[in-house]
Amino acid sequence: MAIWAIADLHLSFGVPDKAMDIFGPQWVGHPQKIEEAWRQLIAPDDLVLISGDISWAMHVKDVLPDLEWIDRLPGTKVMIKGNHDYWWASLSKVKKILPSSCHVIQNDAFHWKDAAIAGARLWDIPELNFSNLIDFQKHDCIKNLTAIDRSEESQKIYQRELARLENSLRCMNGQAKLKIAMTHYPPIGPEGQETEATRLLEKFKVNSCIFGHLHNVKKAIPLFGTYRNINYHLVACDFLEDFKPIRIDKL
Repeated sequence: MAIWAIADLHLSFGVPDKAMDIFGPQWVGHPQKIEEAWRQLIAPDDLVLISGDISWAMHVKDVLPDLEWIDRLPGTKVMIKGNHDYWWASLSKVKKILPSSCHVIQNDAFHWKDAAIAGARLWDIPELNFSNLIDFQKHDCIKNLTAIDRSEESQKIYQRELARLENSLRCMNGQAKLKIAMTHYPPIGPEGQETEATRLLEKFKVNSCIFGHLHNVKKAIPLFGTYRNINYHLVACDFLEDFKPIRIDKL
């Protein structure tokens, strides 16, 4: 049984006017690319981790077609909230509409076989800069997502997200054979720079951490990797080869 990961699906079946095609030719028909690869790679008994930015929907009713699409794909799915998941306002409302194969993490942990999964969205980390990784494209609808907000308000959000990550990590079974953390924002610098978030992951002896958020990343640059015994994986779907989920472990 394998564990797979992907992020930033940015689905828009319920809001078709928000298709990702405007962000570049690589995004044309991207749900079909993901589905084809998913069905080729992932078995019904596998686990798939979706690390935020699931849907462009603004309201719960509009996300239903996207969740139903995910539900029809093989495997058990576990999701966290991304910065664009505006439909995810109330955890109780989200849980009411979740299909049977889908689960979410928010201030708790998910346990599957001998694996424990924790997660939180996170936020901009002031000491990190990802500008050198990005192939910037000129387009009215594309803003510089690598620009770090260092305002006081942003710092409050970051500290709140750190607390949520710690709460989730504390909920993991300490005896789990495998411990995985999901974040949406990168918790670590591209060259392994330590942060408060990485120190939390190390404290709870996490084996792997997956994250997304970064788009138009230059493929030729060696990125992330293993630092202080934790494997860090950037799994934004447009960074992955042909939008294929990647296998991060097996049980």
